[in-house]
Amino acid sequence: MDWYLCDEHLINKKTKTMSQTDNEQAAIPEGATQAPSEYFTGTAWIKMLVPPNDLTDCTVGDVTFEPGARNNWHTHPNGQILVVTAGTGYYQEQGQPIQVIQVGEAVNIAPEVVHWHGASPDSRFTHLAINPNVSKGGAVIWLQPVTDEEYLSKM
Repeated sequence: MDWYLCDEHLINKKTKTMSQTDNEQAAIPEGATQAPSEYFTGTAWIKMLVPPNDLTDCTVGDVTFEPGARNNWHTHPNGQILVVTAGTGYYQEQGQPIQVIQVGEAVNIAPEVVHWHGASPDSRFTHLAINPNVSKGGAVIWLQPVTDEEYLSKM
């Protein structure tokens, strides 16, 4: 089989699945693409489940973060809802302590709140990202990367 190393995980080139890790095997969601490195630290995968459309004016993405991966600080002009579907993640609003979020939990993010989210250091993390009213200001405004110091702080 053809494998390559990605952030200390072996990835099957054909199926995009990881080698056995911690007694579980996680697959990269079928149809997902790697998140852009200009907006993410570490490896993350995005699969758009509901692209921008006139019917609902809402997007829904399935986002998987490898352990330690996170997105940049950012805002959403119309807010965002995160629904955790796998693993353990972090969510932080600017000036607030990091919140640990787990499977079955949701985060309701108000418009224009500066925040970031991603995997904890030792767990893969997947969430649905629901972005309403995308025709009225877009889905996201990207800011600076989250530093290692910010990521590792518990404030």
